[in-house]
Amino acid sequence: MFFEVNDGTRLAYEDYGQGRPIVLLSSWALSSDMWEYQVPFLVEQGYRCVTLDRRGHGRSDRPSTGYDLTTSADDVAALLEHLDLDDVILVGHSMGGAEVARYLARHGEDRVAGAVFISAILPFLKLTDDNPEGVPEIALQSILQAFRTDRPKWFARQAQLWFATHLNEVSPAMVEHTIGQCLATSPRATTEFFASAFHHDHRDDLRKISIPALVIHGTLDSSARIDATGRRTAELIPDADYKEYPTASHGIFFTHKDQINADLLDFVKRC
Repeated sequence: MFFEVNDGTRLAYEDYGQGRPIVLLSSWALSSDMWEYQVPFLVEQGYRCVTLDRRGHGRSDRPSTGYDLTTSADDVAALLEHLDLDDVILVGHSMGGAEVARYLARHGEDRVAGAVFISAILPFLKLTDDNPEGVPEIALQSILQAFRTDRPKWFARQAQLWFATHLNEVSPAMVEHTIGQCLATSPRATTEFFASAFHHDHRDDLRKISIPALVIHGTLDSSARIDATGRRTAELIPDADYKEYPTASHGIFFTHKDQINADLLDFVKRC
């Protein structure tokens, strides 16, 4: 299914089940297909699951503009308005978690009953004087140059770390499937969203969240180091529930899908 946002971009979404809506926002460079191990489980538990392919990803249009967190958050707001969703549980993985935070900052909590941040690239990735946990700008430029030089090579090199395959059973087919999703994403969307997420400071916005929140992060996350992201995010959000998975890296939604599903279900029931 598709809907159109204000700038004429057509975005793809999927809508399954009935009951309280759970809106799942995907990782950077991945389509909504990444949630294939969560959606059936949650639908069987009596919930409505809505997934979105952000612009430049999956089946959505590839416009020339709009590859920034503010526009992406506004696209999420347009989806909720298009479907007239209320009492929503927003779930975001990686950059999807940053979109959840940006949505709440721009559009408020009226439609949202709870927020889940899984391996989220929050609160602020960039090294600054008041953010010593961040990453230097030169590291961003190095990654962007790698994208421009040989993007498939970069994703292929990251895949084993992304799943922590030395500890978790992940088939070569699953690794190949995930890389394929990443390479299907618009190269422009890949680079510009990455840069936007790197530069955005969510710290003040996270402090203002007043709805129930759950933060889940893998201790071994190589893409979003836990001491710089998950632990700090949980400290900033008032009264957030926080769960660490000791053997998980960034691909936590697959390697620890049963645990993720159980924790999501428990959180939704308590909201």
